[in-house]
Amino acid sequence: MLNQLRQDHANMARLLHVLSLKHKTLDEGERPNFQLVREVVDYILDYMKGFTVPLEQICGERLIARVSGVEDLIARLTADYEALHQRLMRLSESLDMILMDAVVPMDRFADDLKAYLDAHRAYLRAEREELFPLIRDHFDDADLDQLARALPEGAEQELARLQEAYSELYAEFREAPSPLT
Repeated sequence: MLNQLRQDHANMARLLHVLSLKHKTLDEGERPNFQLVREVVDYILDYMKGFTVPLEQICGERLIARVSGVEDLIARLTADYEALHQRLMRLSESLDMILMDAVVPMDRFADDLKAYLDAHRAYLRAEREELFPLIRDHFDDADLDQLARALPEGAEQELARLQEAYSELYAEFREAPSPLT
């Protein structure tokens, strides 16, 4: 179960790397492939809704019931997740405008993208360093089974869906370095 969570984190880090490359293109004064950025944002939004929300709810409730003093951590992660989601929604709205050829200041979009990338990386780090050890230390097999049922069908199936639905994104995803290697 924890291996699956780590793999999902690695996959998200690779998606963030793809967005980082698009941010670098913006910083160099060029226009990135905004349709590809749209695909990454849509994919992450879908992933957050289908994966992160159920996982956070189950983990948070179980940990609060079992471990004294974790309320602040769970509240902080929940607030960080909500702020992260709001940043991503703001990027999504800007992308809608850009793809409709509306005038959007590219420096503002680049700043918003950078802020989102920094926030998402910090969120992943907090989960990896603070939440995962608590799960490892305080969840029994039944808890891990319930978590597994709340997760997507599996990383391989998610990647197959990614490859099918977002072929250009998948190509860049495969080129992105894995943080696990």
